[in-house]
Amino acid sequence: MRANPLRKDLQKYLNRHSLNNKFIKQLNYLLTNPAYPSLNTEKIKIGQQEAYSFRIDKKYRAIFIYFSNETIEIIDINNHYQ
Repeated sequence: MRANPLRKDLQKYLNRHSLNNKFIKQLNYLLTNPAYPSLNTEKIKIGQQEAYSFRIDKKYRAIFIYFSNETIEIIDINNHYQ
């Protein structure tokens, strides 16, 4: 599996919150094993669209969608508890 490149606004969010290294580590786990325990991967619903989230750390998560079995796109990174 592979991930599409991050949008610039999401990369800025990671930089602003010092999450780059954690994000890359967790994304690599996701790409090799979506069920990896520290990811806490879960299905969520955004309007009519199905999406998924994985944990970057205890406070932050990334939201992604599948384009195919081989490709995902990160559509949001946010504070899990807002």
